[in-house]
Amino acid sequence: MIRMKMYSKSVLVFVCLLQAKFTFADEPQILDLVIVAGQSNAVGYDAKPSELPADASDREVLFWWRTGDPPPDEHDSSSNHQWTHLQVQYLGNPIKPRRDRQYGNFAQADGGFGPEIGFAREWQKRHQQKLAIVKTAFSGTGLGKDWDPKSDSESGACFRTMVSEIQAAVAAAELKNLKLRPRAILWVQGESDANEIDAPLYAKRLQQMLAELRKQLNAPDLKALVAVNTRFQQGKNKFMPAIVQAQRDCAAAGPLCRYVDTSEASIANAAHFDTAGTLMVGRLFAENLLAFDNADATVNPVSP
Repeated sequence: MIRMKMYSKSVLVFVCLLQAKFTFADEPQILDLVIVAGQSNAVGYDAKPSELPADASDREVLFWWRTGDPPPDEHDSSSNHQWTHLQVQYLGNPIKPRRDRQYGNFAQADGGFGPEIGFAREWQKRHQQKLAIVKTAFSGTGLGKDWDPKSDSESGACFRTMVSEIQAAVAAAELKNLKLRPRAILWVQGESDANEIDAPLYAKRLQQMLAELRKQLNAPDLKALVAVNTRFQQGKNKFMPAIVQAQRDCAAAGPLCRYVDTSEASIANAAHFDTAGTLMVGRLFAENLLAFDNADATVNPVSP
């Protein structure tokens, strides 16, 4: 009788240990999710793949992308709705001849890359956590005419694509037993809004777009780092100071937004950062996000 009780107890302990083992094995791995979005300097239109130094750490970063010309369509460059590792994005199938706002996706035949690569490389030097990046960026796009979160027409097409790509990426990660934790959005945009009509509305539109993104992703603590090519049109655009101030105002309006100054990043022409400048903007994003995290370590932020 005593032997049977001891045997039963041993079996019970074994079963419990076995269940615990499978429970722990099924726990998803948590990864930080960083979103890259905006217009051509987020695309990385003039960054040259031939000038990008190789870095083995790129293979450690999960990457999902869709970039090109507005509106989002079958001519985009994309990761084909699947996760891969951080890499240069291929040219895609841009419309030829160019028409309307079709710019050719990238200036180079071998594609291009945006600030995501400089960000990820710097982030991995300083931070040990695994990283996933979703990039949705479209050249020549404005907040009101392309990223309007309340519009079901073409004026909201880029925002809807951003949200749907992020949601698809999160769902695909779950199938790999990965749980993505939305950490931040790196927003590079504003040149197209540097005009008499859109510049005065920029700060309000940016805040509304970010608030709606947090809502739709159920990520109330999502941080936003916002930037623009401050030397757009080589300093001759009189509305660019208003866009810079609007981004600063957005950062001052609530604890979840920070302005990133790109004035030291090198440029290829009147519109775009060059390869080195694109990498520098990415590094600036990483440095600012780390400083952001350190400053807010004891704060429970509330969405503006």
